[in-house]
Amino acid sequence: MENVRSLIDILELSTEEIDQLVDVGTKILSDPAAYAHKCDGKILATLFFEPSTRTRLSFESAMLSLGGQVLGFSEASSSSAAKGESVADTVRTVSCYSDIIAMRHPKEGAPLVASQHSLVPVINAGDGGHNHPTQTLTDLLTIHHEKGRFENLTVGFCGDLKFGRTVHSLISAMSRYKGTKIVLVSPEELKLPSYVKKEVLKKNGIPYEQTTDLEEVMPKLDILYMTRVQRERFFNEEDYLRLKDSYILTPDKLHNAKEDLSILHPLPRVNEISVAVDKDPRAAYFRQVRYGRYIRMALIMKLLGIE
Repeated sequence: MENVRSLIDILELSTEEIDQLVDVGTKILSDPAAYAHKCDGKILATLFFEPSTRTRLSFESAMLSLGGQVLGFSEASSSSAAKGESVADTVRTVSCYSDIIAMRHPKEGAPLVASQHSLVPVINAGDGGHNHPTQTLTDLLTIHHEKGRFENLTVGFCGDLKFGRTVHSLISAMSRYKGTKIVLVSPEELKLPSYVKKEVLKKNGIPYEQTTDLEEVMPKLDILYMTRVQRERFFNEEDYLRLKDSYILTPDKLHNAKEDLSILHPLPRVNEISVAVDKDPRAAYFRQVRYGRYIRMALIMKLLGIE
């Protein structure tokens, strides 16, 4: 499909393009009304073959905020996929009814296949454990808004660094900025995969350290990116029970953190951040949700070629 640009992986965007999207997202944040009619007459199709509340509603809210319309489905069972239709055929059909598609699928690579058969841009809204580029853009807009820059930041990632697709994508994105330092905090069982260390951190010469102790590294961090330690990732229950509380963020674990630390989380949260932390001005995760809507507005406009 010639001349249709999709977004499947965050690394398809150059740093200049990311900076431009963050810039537009910031402008929308300060004056949403100026963008209320940018997508009048345009239709976003949301093809969610896997349940998602947050991402789907964020895309819908973004398109409606631009003056566009939304159609789609929120689970595979309510689509013709239940009858055995291929992703390629579904997308080829839906792209006849819409101007842009946001797609989530449990199979890695499905949005890439979709983009090869679509007449309109496809945005990957998450494919299995693989990619979730708009979450990474959300994280980047949050970091930029909280810190005013991407350079010279020490970013700590805590929790499940092995399976967390948001972690892998954000490490890749941040490794392009100079002065980035990465601190990896996780149980042995959930360490960052060696291929990410080799392909991203070592290849780009990014200094990093690994530890199992969050409090020990807390004073160094400018950003703390929390993730959920999921019970089902462990081979045995004792290991899970032994470890789960060491990665729960509580106010007392923040006693030696920087005054201007920003705490991020891709959400949903289960218990890995105590609700007592929500009142701390450093807790940025609900602001992050709001930024997600604005960065998706910027991305929809970019892919539709709207200034």
